Amino acid sequence: MKNSKVLVVGAGPAGLMAAITAAEFTNDVILIEKNEAIGKKLKITGGGRCNITNNSSPEEIMKNTITNSKFLYKSLHAFTSQQLMELIEKNGCPLKIESNQKVFPKSEQSSDIIKVFNDLLIKKRVKVYFQCQLKEIIIEEREVIGIKTDQGKIVPCDSIILATGGVSYPHTGSTGEGFYICEKLGHTILPLKPSLISMVIKEKWLTTMTGISLKNIALKTKIGKKAKSFYGDLLFTHYGISGPAVFELSAYINKLDFCKGGHKIFVDFVPKIQQEELKKLLLATEKSNKQISSVLTEYLPKKLLLELLNNLGILHETSLNQLNRKDRNKLIEALKNFEITIEALKSVKDAIVTSGGISVKEVNPLTMESKIIKGLFFAGEILDVDAVTGGYNLQIAFSTGYIAGIHSVNS
Repeated sequence: MKNSKVLVVGAGPAGLMAAITAAEFTNDVILIEKNEAIGKKLKITGGGRCNITNNSSPEEIMKNTITNSKFLYKSLHAFTSQQLMELIEKNGCPLKIESNQKVFPKSEQSSDIIKVFNDLLIKKRVKVYFQCQLKEIIIEEREVIGIKTDQGKIVPCDSIILATGGVSYPHTGSTGEGFYICEKLGHTILPLKPSLISMVIKEKWLTTMTGISLKNIALKTKIGKKAKSFYGDLLFTHYGISGPAVFELSAYINKLDFCKGGHKIFVDFVPKIQQEELKKLLLATEKSNKQISSVLTEYLPKKLLLELLNNLGILHETSLNQLNRKDRNKLIEALKNFEITIEALKSVKDAIVTSGGISVKEVNPLTMESKIIKGLFFAGEILDVDAVTGGYNLQIAFSTGYIAGIHSVNS
């Protein structure tokens, strides 16, 4: 054991992992948390079920990382999702793997995950100070020597791990103070944007469909010159669209400028059915006397279908044998390539993840240490790294926390 004094700021997933890892190498680790308990944001992830990680290889996690995936190579290999799962199960919380390799506690209670880390903090003898907030990092000759808290207390230390999160869900404590402090120290903060977030749309008639959920649709768009498709569920809201497919799309378009006419996306309501199959369905002789609205309710909720037909100028009472070629083609096009204009993303405060943060060009990817301030380390959402939904962002937090924890002692 070394005598290094390590101070970890933030008791989210990154900070918790950093603290228990550092405590393997030194018996002087302090974890400070502004809330009255650990893991406040962790508690609400996955709707309270806690999608703790994704049972994938480091390479697969990097493929699902949108921003600065290569920066994470070392950390994701140093502490894999399998190692995280083993740690959690070994400490009393059985896990299960669901669709798309998403990992949850068998109990479906995030509180069980939080208990594991709370027990580990006690076991590793980490000192935890609650309702304590970082106000200033004290630097001498470009090296960390301590911090000042909101209570005016000076806490000396040899290294600091900042795991203060982003600015999403500020009621959980992620209010961005880490960014302001680091900017004063000379670090570059990339613009903070919402990721994994709902969208505001131009087509106001669709907002009257509030509460209607569509299963297994496809969203298609162009990001620059590349065509991209996103699959999953979609939910209509009073302001626009939400749901897993929308969240994933947001991670790719959150840096676009929506002020210039919005961003066009296209919904394929029936991705498993080709246009030719739809044409055959609408020309089927055995259904020729049936109304379009009754034939297509198998594929779309009736309320949405009736409004869609209305917007296409097609009477819902029209039978298949009364449908002319022009209207049939319009209907097929609407079912396969329905255009929606994105006017804006919802506020970053409502986002699952914050995109942007500390520039990774100023951080050593092998250690998570600042290239500007010796003894200053970063972990988790404070860094300019983010991934799609599915447990990937939490794994990034745990892996970067692990690396920071190790090297904070050896810096």
